[in-house]
Amino acid sequence: MARKHSKHGGYREPLDEEQEAPVALPCWLCGRPTGETIVWHHPVPKSRGGRDVVPMHPICQQTLITHFTNSELQRHGMDVEALLADPVIRKFVDWVAKKDPEFNAAITRKQR
Repeated sequence: MARKHSKHGGYREPLDEEQEAPVALPCWLCGRPTGETIVWHHPVPKSRGGRDVVPMHPICQQTLITHFTNSELQRHGMDVEALLADPVIRKFVDWVAKKDPEFNAAITRKQR
């Protein structure tokens, strides 16, 4: 039997004028509203016992996991201010603050 809706695109009801648009969640790292793509990030990695998840932009998550090891992320825990104290992360957040919520770019790997 043929599919009624696309397997990958999903079905979305058209919004009526009476219905409100969904509220965009703020990104845990940069504070900008999230776009259509939301990554649910574990601030404390699951391998280190983390259970809590926070909404993030894909580019923000990639920056975090590129710049910090799992041990460093475990030490910082849910403290976003400690992460923002790092000069590389602060520079990234200042740069991405002017971008569209759906903005995505390639992230360079940290030299180890």
